[in-house]
Amino acid sequence: MMHDGPPTAPPFVHASAPAPAQYGYAPARQSYWWVWLIVFLSATALVALFVVRWVHAGATAAGAGGKFAKGGPMPVVTAVVAKGDINIYINGLGTVTAFNSVLLRSRVDGELVKVNFVEGQFVHQGDLLAQIDPSPYKALLLQAQGQLAKDTASLTNAQLDLKRYQDLLKQNLSITQQQVDTQQAMVGQIQGSIEADKGQIATATVNLKYCDIAAPLTGRIGLRLVDQGNIVHANDTGGLAVIAQLQPIAVIFTVPQDDIPRVEKAISAGKPVAVDAFGRDLKSKLAAGTLLATDNQVDPATGTLRIKASFPNADNVLFPNEFVNARLLVDELHGVTVVPSAAVQRGPETNPIYVYVVKPDKTVELKDVKIGPSEGDQTVIESGLSPGEVVVTAGVDKLQSGSQVTVGKPTGTGATTRPAGAATRSTNGDGKIGAARSRGATTQAGGQRITGVSPVRMAR
Repeated sequence: MMHDGPPTAPPFVHASAPAPAQYGYAPARQSYWWVWLIVFLSATALVALFVVRWVHAGATAAGAGGKFAKGGPMPVVTAVVAKGDINIYINGLGTVTAFNSVLLRSRVDGELVKVNFVEGQFVHQGDLLAQIDPSPYKALLLQAQGQLAKDTASLTNAQLDLKRYQDLLKQNLSITQQQVDTQQAMVGQIQGSIEADKGQIATATVNLKYCDIAAPLTGRIGLRLVDQGNIVHANDTGGLAVIAQLQPIAVIFTVPQDDIPRVEKAISAGKPVAVDAFGRDLKSKLAAGTLLATDNQVDPATGTLRIKASFPNADNVLFPNEFVNARLLVDELHGVTVVPSAAVQRGPETNPIYVYVVKPDKTVELKDVKIGPSEGDQTVIESGLSPGEVVVTAGVDKLQSGSQVTVGKPTGTGATTRPAGAATRSTNGDGKIGAARSRGATTQAGGQRITGVSPVRMAR
């Protein structure tokens, strides 16, 4: 039987439930979120697996030069073990000090009428530098001379009177002994006045001389502190200018108390102990001098000993109160085995100090060494190496005993270079002491190139 109108819900079906298709309703779309979750987890696992394999491959490549790796040889920089001479220095921060420094002052009061020097010029002892107005002191000198003449005339008259009194006393003519004694005292009094007049003349003469201010020493004069036309006084604290002796000049520096035995040993050798002055950067050598004296006690506050060195300073490169780095030569080692300091490695207690030696088959061997003193970029090897062996100076962080290597050109990562001017002292043909430039220097030994060993004088 056919019914008109919309279909009705079947019996026993909840009103909120979706109607079957036979009643005119489409079925609802089912949710597949769990499928997407499975896809996401699978992709994550694949990415993680790829990352782990990539990290493992990188670690394997990093250790390719190791003992158990199968990678190619590691590039390194090498140097040849050399035998030669090396000098040992003690460094100390010092101050340039003039042996003599004078504050130029006036010794009399008056007007500064003349200035005869130019600021910064060299002056010699006795040069006239300034002049105080001498007029008042000339007047005082004339006054003292006039008083002397007056008292001299009075003395002559008193002496004549005394002689007459004495003659009358001998003749017993109206004269007493008291009058003779009084006249005798008058003569002595006038003689005393004459001596005082002479003293006044000497004082006036000295003050007149002090009006001319001369250089008390030879040196360089500084900036003028008082201009011409000013009134100066003998008790002025500022003075007119400062004169400092620059040739020779001194440097006072300190060394740790632990280095005192080495300093004393160098002094007891009986020959001049060389001292070099460098700039604050310890690269530019300023002057060469010799040790002059050491202090007689250690400063308890700093634990250091003061040392004084003398420098000829012919080129006037050192100035008073300038800070410099002093290098005191305490020892000269001859015929020792040296390597660049970068080749020396320090490990654990079981293998504290070692180097990597390149063998003829281009593999490296770890060798224990005993080191001596170091200077600049060079280290003395007391045992463990022989001259002519090749050691690695750069690239050692990736090496193990037995690693294959390729020797490349120096790249600046090997042995550090001693600052220019800080090289071993040498004597030129004219007898002057010079210094070998270490930057970029190379030496040939055993047919191989040595880099960074220029401070060492190779033994012939």
